[in-house]
Amino acid sequence: MTKSTLADLDRYTELLCEVWESGILTHNGPKLRDLESEIDQFLGVDSTVAVTNGTVAMQLALRALEIYEGEVITTPFSWVATCSSILWERCTPVFVDIEPGSFNIDPNLIERAITPKTRAILPVHVFSAPCDVVAIEGISKRNGIPVIYDAAHAFGVEVKGQSVFSYGDISTTSFHATKLFNTGEGGACFASGDLKEKLKSLRFFGHDTDKKIVDVGCNAKMTELHASLGLANLPSVPEVIQKRRAIFDTYRDTLGNCVEYQQFDPDSYNYSYMPVVFESERLLLEVLERLNSANVFPRRYFNPSLNEVESIREVSNGSLDCPVSEGLSRRILALPSYNALTLEDVATIGKIIKP
Repeated sequence: MTKSTLADLDRYTELLCEVWESGILTHNGPKLRDLESEIDQFLGVDSTVAVTNGTVAMQLALRALEIYEGEVITTPFSWVATCSSILWERCTPVFVDIEPGSFNIDPNLIERAITPKTRAILPVHVFSAPCDVVAIEGISKRNGIPVIYDAAHAFGVEVKGQSVFSYGDISTTSFHATKLFNTGEGGACFASGDLKEKLKSLRFFGHDTDKKIVDVGCNAKMTELHASLGLANLPSVPEVIQKRRAIFDTYRDTLGNCVEYQQFDPDSYNYSYMPVVFESERLLLEVLERLNSANVFPRRYFNPSLNEVESIREVSNGSLDCPVSEGLSRRILALPSYNALTLEDVATIGKIIKP
């Protein structure tokens, strides 16, 4: 479905030589600080706290907001890490269904799911399409419940002229090798003020700037090697987004109306994925077989809906009936999309799909 965007090897080697000269491999080193500063500048924020991966970023966000128990309202249409982060922090996921067009959590259902045990709301910007951040902010303020956004897909996306990472009490993202911008393995939290400082402490065993232990933290530090890869990759992000959009447009031109598409604002999307929805699961499986026979390997992403995963159902509260998410998860396919993919190959894939 995807391949990693690889930085210029000479540039990465140059940065690694600087790491070798410094002798600093981790512990909030100069490359990490440079990466956080450059991400801030690229996104127009002052809030980046780089960590080891996007899953840990969500766990740190829950910790920073002192959410140690209770219920967290979230979406069933996501990668399992969204849910497992909640469970690892000894909280209980409460699923509410999604909107059929955006694939994001339905704000109209969030408020109905709030109980005296609700401690947070954790929506996902699915495939980089932003949630209804205005409606969710209203729910948060009316009920005094913090919001943590899983923005793993949404690097470079803006809403109302500012980074999507600026919304919520804390936003988190992933810099995994499959993401639009990657550090091999990595991720970040985005927060301001005291929350930002708390996250920086929590990622480093709970130390403050004087190396005194002031909190119960963990080891979530990004290494200098990963930060260097991020520094080498970051300048190419605009070009990567441009190529992904060209891939998206080629698929749309080839496939036409034989599939359905996610609904989104073209100015608030990074085209990092190419999801298409079929009329039925039977048709999806027929297309998948044709593609595999042609050595094309898309992914059923996300499948199954998390509320249907038995090990998760056993530890979830609230309604486990999420028909929109369940139906979508059976009919959606993420087609190949990555920088090395030629537009000619994209058109060929589209012709194999189209009846």
